[in-house]
Amino acid sequence: MTDTALVIGEALVDVVRRPDGTVETHPGGSPANVAIGLGRLGRDVSLLTCLAQDPHGEMVRAHLEASDVTLVEGSADAPRTSVAAATLDDTGAATYEFDLTWDIDAGSVADVDALVVHTGSIGAVLSPGGTAVLDILERARTHATITYDPNARPALMGEPAAALAAIERVIALSDVVKASDEDLDWLLTGRPDATVETLAREWASSGPGLVVVTTGGDGATAYLSDGRSVSVSAPRVEVADTVGAGDSFMGGLIDGLWGAGLLGAERRDALRAIDDATLARVLDRCARIGAITVSRAGANPPTRAELGEG
Repeated sequence: MTDTALVIGEALVDVVRRPDGTVETHPGGSPANVAIGLGRLGRDVSLLTCLAQDPHGEMVRAHLEASDVTLVEGSADAPRTSVAAATLDDTGAATYEFDLTWDIDAGSVADVDALVVHTGSIGAVLSPGGTAVLDILERARTHATITYDPNARPALMGEPAAALAAIERVIALSDVVKASDEDLDWLLTGRPDATVETLAREWASSGPGLVVVTTGGDGATAYLSDGRSVSVSAPRVEVADTVGAGDSFMGGLIDGLWGAGLLGAERRDALRAIDDATLARVLDRCARIGAITVSRAGANPPTRAELGEG
């Protein structure tokens, strides 16, 4: 097992429409953003994705390379590069529409030789590629920590109940799950008896050792499999937009647990037993990373130097 991260999921182009009518184009995709966040924090990271040899694909590849993210072989053979149209409201929050292609070959990573494997969002549940993702995660669990961000996309995931069932198949294989309160609210449509905390605690007791729920400017709360919870607040910043904020938080979470020596299958029990003080430090740093990201346009996570860490 090598001291590397493998990220699996969509890389695409975000076409961002702002309230004033201006339109900007940025490389994006939730898993790709996580990979970029890890690369900027100095981690050795590879991305298995689905890009094309077209202008959008070239833009995304250049963005990945600039943050030291390596593409897994076969990640640039799609017929076209996917596009997400993000429309921002007056608060900077985004709603999305997608033109998406998602198909990968599980054999692209026959030997998943990584310390941590991350997946999320569309790539983890959308057919046909989602089946290959599950196959890779099942093989990787023998030696790697599995991390997951559902990052729900109602425009692509269908009815909430069906999406929840697909998402929970991935959660059953995961050690760490990060989700926003908005994700959980949507997934709970039709379950008036349940709350965000209820669902987070259900997930924490069903396999993962750690489930983190982000609540935007209010911070985040982590729920552990032994019933504990730890909360942190978020720094106050002027918001440019929220694109990529959760992905930056996720990258920070993986990096923080990595730095604490809690990644790898042999550290699974230690991860479950993480002490409150260590977890609070990790989460507080994640919140700072997210705050920097929302203070500037697009999915633009900070480097380690920007965090004052050298």
